[in-house]
Amino acid sequence: MERCYVARRQVVGWGGLPSGAVPPIDAEPPANSDASPSRAAAPSKDAGSATGVTRGGDTKEPRSVSDPREPGATTQDTGIGAESGAGARAGDAAGARGKSGPSWGLTRGFLVTNLVLQVVIAVTGSVVRVTGSGLGCPTWPNCFPGSLVPIEHPELAWFHQWIEFGNRLLSGVVGLVALLCFVLVWLHRPRRQRLTRLAAATLLVTISQGVIGGITVLAGLVWWTVAGHFLVSMVLVWLAVLLVRAQFESDDAVRPLVPAALRQLLVVSTVVLGGVLVVGTMVTGAGPHAGDAETARLNVSVSGLAQAHADLLFLYLGLLIAFGFALRAVGAPRGVWRAYAWLIVTVLAQGSIGMVQYLTGVPEALVSLHVLGAALVTLAMGNVWAATGDRGVAAGRPELVAEDARRG
Repeated sequence: MERCYVARRQVVGWGGLPSGAVPPIDAEPPANSDASPSRAAAPSKDAGSATGVTRGGDTKEPRSVSDPREPGATTQDTGIGAESGAGARAGDAAGARGKSGPSWGLTRGFLVTNLVLQVVIAVTGSVVRVTGSGLGCPTWPNCFPGSLVPIEHPELAWFHQWIEFGNRLLSGVVGLVALLCFVLVWLHRPRRQRLTRLAAATLLVTISQGVIGGITVLAGLVWWTVAGHFLVSMVLVWLAVLLVRAQFESDDAVRPLVPAALRQLLVVSTVVLGGVLVVGTMVTGAGPHAGDAETARLNVSVSGLAQAHADLLFLYLGLLIAFGFALRAVGAPRGVWRAYAWLIVTVLAQGSIGMVQYLTGVPEALVSLHVLGAALVTLAMGNVWAATGDRGVAAGRPELVAEDARRG
C-alpha cells in the first residue's frame, strides 16, 4: 500500500517538488496544492474569487472559470473529457447525415418562381381574352386537328393563334415548375408533412387548371367556364403564398398571434373577397371582352353587376379597416402589421384601377392590369392569413431564428 502511494506521487508530482522527487511518506501536502500538476503553481491574486474564498475570509459558492451553462464554454473549459467531445462531434455528424436532399436555396428559388408564374399566367390569360384570341387554337390539346402548333389558316390570323398558343406554352412551364417544387420538397429529409401536402395540392390544382382550360376552349369560351378558369388561378396564387411561407415553418399546430375574434373577422373578410372575385368574373362575362367575337355573353346588365362588384369591394375594404383597428387594440406583432399594410395598399390600388376602368369604357390594357391587381390582392390576403398564425421555425433551419427575431 505504501509503495503504491509513493508511486502515485512520483508520477503526479507534489507541490513544488520535481516529479521525480519522493517526499517522506508521512509528509503533508503543501497548502497551495490540489494534487494536480496544472494547479501546482501559486494562485493568482484573483484566486480567492475563483475558489469561493474572499479576502475577508468569507466564503461564497464556488464558480468555475467557464461554466458549462455560459455561452462559449467548450469541452476543455467545462472539464468534459476528450471522449465526450468526440461523442458530441459524432452525434453532430450523425445528425448531418440524417438531413439530406436538395439545398434549401434551390428549393426556395423554385417556390418563389412558382408564385410569380401563377400570377403571370392569370395576366396572360386576360391578354388572350381582351385580344379576342381565345379560339386562336380551336381545339385542345392540339392547336389544330393533327397539329400541336399553329398553322396557316384562312379564317384565323397568325396573331390570334400565337397569343393563344403562347399562353398554352406558358401553362406548360407553370406545370413543370409546380412539378419540380413537389419533387424538391419530397426529396428533403426529414420530410416536412405540411410543406409536402401544399406542394402536392399546388401540383394537382395546376394540372386540373390545364384540363379546365381545355374544357373552356372546347365549350366555345362560354362565360362560366372562363370565370371558373380565372377563379382556379386565384386559388393557385393563394396556395403558392402558403407554399413559400411553409418552407420556413415547422409541422407544429398553428399558434394564433391574434385573438380568435380577429381570426373570425379574417374568415369573413376572405369570404367577402371571394364574392368580389366571383362577381368580377360575371362583370367580365357580361362585358365586351369575351375572348372571341362570336362568343355569347352573360345576359345581365353590366352596370348592375359593376355596382354589385363595387359594393362588395367597399364592404371588403370596411372589414379590413375594422381589422386594422382591432390589430392596434390587441397590439399585434410587427409581422402581422407589415402583411396588413401591404394588403391595404394593394386593395386601394385595385379599387382605383377598377373605377378608372369603368369610367373609361373598359379599355383592354386596364382589364389586364385589373386582373393583375386581383391576383396581387389574393396574394396579399393569403399572406395576412398566414402571418396571423405561428408554427415555429422549421427544424434544420436554425439560420432563420435570428432573422425571425430581428424582424419581430
